[in-house]
Amino acid sequence: MAVMKNVLEAIGNTPLVELGRLAGHWKLEGRILAKLDNLNPSGSKKDRIALGMIREAERKGLLKPGQTVIEETSGNTGNGLALVCSLLGYPFIAVMSKGNSIERVRISQAFGAKVVRVEQAPDSKPGAVSQADMDLVMAETERLTKELGAFCVGQFHNPGNALAQETTGDEMWEQSGGTIDAIADFIGTGGGFSGIAASMRRHNPDARCYVVEPANVPYYGEGTRKEGGHRIQGGGYGREVPFLDRSLITGSVGVTDDEAIEGARLLSGMEGVFCGFSSGAHAAAARKLLEGPEKGNTVGIVICDTGLKYLSTDLYS
Repeated sequence: MAVMKNVLEAIGNTPLVELGRLAGHWKLEGRILAKLDNLNPSGSKKDRIALGMIREAERKGLLKPGQTVIEETSGNTGNGLALVCSLLGYPFIAVMSKGNSIERVRISQAFGAKVVRVEQAPDSKPGAVSQADMDLVMAETERLTKELGAFCVGQFHNPGNALAQETTGDEMWEQSGGTIDAIADFIGTGGGFSGIAASMRRHNPDARCYVVEPANVPYYGEGTRKEGGHRIQGGGYGREVPFLDRSLITGSVGVTDDEAIEGARLLSGMEGVFCGFSSGAHAAAARKLLEGPEKGNTVGIVICDTGLKYLSTDLYS
């Protein structure tokens, strides 16, 4: 492997590994293949979209040299943007809810970003970011964008989000030798699901694509808006995601907090894959699929981020 010019060239092309011990532990018929995007430079899959959306904004002339970049984030996109903006010379501000883990704050700060932490809504619980909390974060982001004349990346509406994550699906398909029958992905911005699902359907029109949701906030599963507290950080807000193409959705898999936590702990303890809540939810969803409609098949998932971002929580206590 040649010497890279900088760490931005290390984004993407992460390993795909089979979770054979976990599948055996659960006595599953079929395979789980996990894309280790927790090995990206800032520790999450969002490095892909951070680089993709900034480069696209530069190409379109939306982002001027030296202009401040700002984004509402649950942490991982903020970490990725902090890294990318640091190397490309843009001041960056991450706006986050105080319900998100402190590690995500400190990682962005380590890359030179300013972090604005927004108080949670009155009825919200620490570690369980609700739609009301995200509404407050978005309002503060909009205010600061106007006040500072900043460029707001807008991951929830920016089509570059899903486009960047098509590379994830392309890599998974190639690395698996074209053997993935289905994928399962937790809905945050919807970019991960949309990008990977579009890629899979391009390679195999019969590929099944399942959204993963908190069991008590089954927005795409039941089709109605619900608000419920859960601990799977980075998504599950119970609302429509603007650029998620419903025609790509085969079905929805609901995962409880306890199932996500068990999945993360088993991934770490049995497979050496140190990860967070949403990755644990992916493992739990893959289990349900292989016990049900995908029995005997191969299910692909993404390891979204590193467990290092959750040491202040009780995920591994």
